[in-house]
Amino acid sequence: MKILSLFFFLVLSANAQGQVSDDHWATLALVEKESKFDDLMGMIVETARPLPPASALDGQEIEIRGYIIALAAKSKLQHFMFSRYPQNMCFFCGAAGPESAMQVFMKSGKTLDYTSDKLVIKGTLSIQAGDPSGLIYALSNAELIDVIKQ
Repeated sequence: MKILSLFFFLVLSANAQGQVSDDHWATLALVEKESKFDDLMGMIVETARPLPPASALDGQEIEIRGYIIALAAKSKLQHFMFSRYPQNMCFFCGAAGPESAMQVFMKSGKTLDYTSDKLVIKGTLSIQAGDPSGLIYALSNAELIDVIKQ
């Protein structure tokens, strides 16, 4: 138990400083998953509840790397899905869990054009407990920091 606590402390210490790191995704991946039958959807759905290290990032400004998930061919995106993984491996394609994607709401007056390149964005993270979309995380007041050409 002490080793697990030390691991959580080290992850939180690194992430609390808002570093540009894939470690934010590692922290956000610390969830407890549960599968249950959803009467409304008529199928088994997987839900996830963030564990304390992920919950500690709620309300924090973070920088995170990832990919825009194309839900529609649009430019000037103000609201979009963002994933730890490229489109072919994303949550919506069935290859990852809900902890690997988030909604992004750009800062007022800011937009992004779709790109398949990896991006670094910054914004305020919030946990969306019980969101019917199945997404756990949202980033608001987001802005583009960097484009990482593949």
